[in-house]
Amino acid sequence: ITMNQHFVIQVWINQKQTGLPSPAHLSDAIAAAAVTPPFAAAVNQVFVPKKNHATHVLQEGDHIELIVPVTGG
Repeated sequence: ITMNQHFVIQVWINQKQTGLPSPAHLSDAIAAAAVTPPFAAAVNQVFVPKKNHATHVLQEGDHIELIVPVTGG
């Protein structure tokens, strides 16, 4: 096995199991979910600020919630 070989990790995005190439960041999960702003992101029930989405490394089995605000009356 070479060091540059990519592995797939399994994470949960809004209760849906998803495979992402490792190393995976929160921004990769957001792209995979195709969610459009505005939204809030949490990993394992911990809010992750937008400025950290590209640097937050995901681990096998992480639970990602992408919360889109609902408007209306």
